[in-house]
Amino acid sequence: MARQGRKPKGRPVNGWVIFDKPRGMGSTEAVSRIKWLFFAQKAGHAGTLDPLASGMLPIALGDATKTVPFVMDGEKTYRFTVRWGAETTTDDLEGPQVRTSEARPSRAEIEALIPRYVGEISQVPPTFSAIKIEGNRAYDLARDGEPVEIPARTVTVHSLVVVDMPDDATTVFEAECGKGTYVRAIARDMGRDLGCFGHIVDLRRTAVGAFDEDDLVTVAEIDAAADAGLEALDAEAVEAGAKARVTDFRPLDSLMLPVETALSDLYEVQLTPDQASRVLAGNPVLLRGRDAPAFMDDAYAVGHGRLVALGSVEEGAFKPKRVFGGKG
Repeated sequence: MARQGRKPKGRPVNGWVIFDKPRGMGSTEAVSRIKWLFFAQKAGHAGTLDPLASGMLPIALGDATKTVPFVMDGEKTYRFTVRWGAETTTDDLEGPQVRTSEARPSRAEIEALIPRYVGEISQVPPTFSAIKIEGNRAYDLARDGEPVEIPARTVTVHSLVVVDMPDDATTVFEAECGKGTYVRAIARDMGRDLGCFGHIVDLRRTAVGAFDEDDLVTVAEIDAAADAGLEALDAEAVEAGAKARVTDFRPLDSLMLPVETALSDLYEVQLTPDQASRVLAGNPVLLRGRDAPAFMDDAYAVGHGRLVALGSVEEGAFKPKRVFGGKG
């Protein structure tokens, strides 16, 4: 007899939690915590954030995991602080110093150098990074003492500005950049070009794709929502050592953003109830109206009050590629 598939553990909850990750917490740890609190069947994140970094870690629950690539391909904004005078093995505070200098750059020298770091630039990712080399993570090889050679690659930096210089050894920057850009490498390379060396001492991500700082949800807000949904235990249960469970998920669910929030840069197709039913069955539908596009590589369709499918527009018809069948 064929074994029947196991029922997924958890709730079929769908949406985005734009988590304000605190410094010291790993990205995988953050996802596990959110998945457990929301009792979600499926969870993932849209772009690793180093444990020493803080800020935006978009966490996808349920059907939102299908839209992760669109978020990861989006622009990201970072605010970071560089300490001049030393280069480290990790390009941040975690690693030991390997080069030092008594030189300190002026603001004018730094701003004169910035144009070299804006636009399409060639960048060698940090040795301690998640880049894969022959199937192994670069940071794993580096920690094992293996030689690590990562080839340079082209990345895009849309803007880089000096925000503050609290002292002659410290500069605060803000950068808007594309996928795959390492601001730790920017700090390292600028330090070398300025002849003073440098490393990051603070890093915060403030925007990813369609999400900005107004969407952030803190640990305190999530914990408070979880507490608000805890079951009420009587005195006898408390005395017996029972632990309250979250039974009302409405406070937590109110912190989520809809799945389609991640797709704001794509063309939106509004479906009638009949069209939505056809798309949910995997069928294409013709688009009506003078402004309807004939071709579009990426689009999403909304119907029945929710996201229905990801797809494309070809010859004036929306063709579904990925259908969202879950509720929520």
